[in-house]
Amino acid sequence: MEKLRGLKKFTPALIGTLCGMLNGLFGAGGGIAAVPLLKASGVPLKKAHATSLAVILPVSIVSAILYLANGTIRFSDAWPYLPGGLLGAILGALLMEKIPDKLLRKAFGAFMIYAAVRLLLR
Repeated sequence: MEKLRGLKKFTPALIGTLCGMLNGLFGAGGGIAAVPLLKASGVPLKKAHATSLAVILPVSIVSAILYLANGTIRFSDAWPYLPGGLLGAILGALLMEKIPDKLLRKAFGAFMIYAAVRLLLR
């Protein structure tokens, strides 16, 4: 039992490492993984969503800098999407506070299933 408690202190680092790796591989997909991982480690649902964003923001910046430095993308390619993305982020954060946990959980699960099916069938 003592050994499990000792391992528990590494949970945040393991979740962060996994989310960072997924973010680097799949874009902000690390945030999608972060929510269920945080929830499984005992973080309440809405706090898990907010925490995943707080983790993914700096991780995404690092990934974007590396992609820009490697010439994979130019900032001008992303620029047209930023105004709508910022507006959507504001609306989503405000809306999340008003949505019951049960509905949020179902909507998130449905989105994950939709995304998975779409990726597998394309």
